[in-house]
Amino acid sequence: MEIGNRLRELREEKKYSQGDIEKRTGLLRCYVSRVENGHTTPSVDTLEKWARALEIPMYRLFTSAEKVKVPSGAAMKNSRLSGDEFGIKGKDAAYLTTLTKSLAKISRRDREVLLKFTATLTRT
Repeated sequence: MEIGNRLRELREEKKYSQGDIEKRTGLLRCYVSRVENGHTTPSVDTLEKWARALEIPMYRLFTSAEKVKVPSGAAMKNSRLSGDEFGIKGKDAAYLTTLTKSLAKISRRDREVLLKFTATLTRT
């Protein structure tokens, strides 16, 4: 999965134009086009803006699943989930924020490699 294609798909599902994304994110329309056409890779901060503009949780940028199954493990356990989407509130939101900040610290090229690796893992 290329992130640009996914972002275009989500934008079109919401019936937003690239101009609508420009207004909602503050990103230039030409930049929106470059991302959607695979000419540039957005930063994590930019992906956060895009998710907010589309009014979806950030994980939906990477999967078509409406909800994700929260893996078990010490960092991911949260007894208060009760069916809410992952990353919206509570400990999950704090975990997602920590993950986002960590991703923001790596280089663009490393981020691209990580996204491709993650896409490969999710196909299996």
